[in-house]
Amino acid sequence: MEPFVWDQAQRSGASLLMLDSWTGRYAGLTAGFTTRLGGVSGKPWASLNMGLHVGDKNEAVVENRRLLTEAIGWPFESFTCAEQVHSDHVQVVKAEDAGRGRDSRQTAFQHTDALVTNVPGVLLASFYADCVPLYFYDPENNAVGLAHAGWKGTAAEIAIRTVETMREHYGTDPAKLYGAIGPAIGVCCYEVDGAVIGRMEELCRSFSYNTATFDSSAAAIERMVQHKGGGKAMLDLKEINRHIMIKAGILPIHIELTNWCTSCSNDLLYSHRAEHGATGRMASWIGIEKR
Repeated sequence: MEPFVWDQAQRSGASLLMLDSWTGRYAGLTAGFTTRLGGVSGKPWASLNMGLHVGDKNEAVVENRRLLTEAIGWPFESFTCAEQVHSDHVQVVKAEDAGRGRDSRQTAFQHTDALVTNVPGVLLASFYADCVPLYFYDPENNAVGLAHAGWKGTAAEIAIRTVETMREHYGTDPAKLYGAIGPAIGVCCYEVDGAVIGRMEELCRSFSYNTATFDSSAAAIERMVQHKGGGKAMLDLKEINRHIMIKAGILPIHIELTNWCTSCSNDLLYSHRAEHGATGRMASWIGIEKR
């Protein structure tokens, strides 16, 4: 069953994909992914653009972010984000950090691609237009995390870095941690070449850590890096990140995996590839309500 369910009601002008499999189970948890529908941005960012870095009007993006927080019933002041650079840096977000980056790139956490917190009332957010959104929830220690994984972040195993940070700061047991993989470009649409192919095949070979949960044969690797001739291959970034989560110690049954492809669903979702770079950004979000 698809874990990210489209809420077509456009509450407060924002059309959202809700991570229903988590939010329906855990009271006080909010998590999901924005679509491109709703909002106030004009073309080519139409219309619920969440990214301040794509050339859109600053005031339009800030209003779109307000619409998201209103739709989920959170204050805008809680919206907290980073300037993403395809790194593996994980930032621990404290109470005094709430709201960083909500209306300005300068106040966001710099050079950061993953955020974790155990502070109720802090809404973590990150931004996408094909890269893979990763979600983490530790119900025992009431901690959450988000990570942004393009091919570079995937190669750097940012999911493992995020789990390690949660374990160090919150006492998270990876076997009791929940993970989710949100809408991103699928193997159907993500063509790569050259050094990317070699690096991803090398990474996939490292998944022989547990043959009970992963077939480390050449055929298994070929399912994630599908060669098509001419030095090209189709890359399954979502599936690769699922196995990185397993490598980090998250149980396979604790991982949700979306079927949404940003390129195939370009009417609903932004896609950097499908739109040749002239597009907006969606946001992942996660947070625990104050009691």
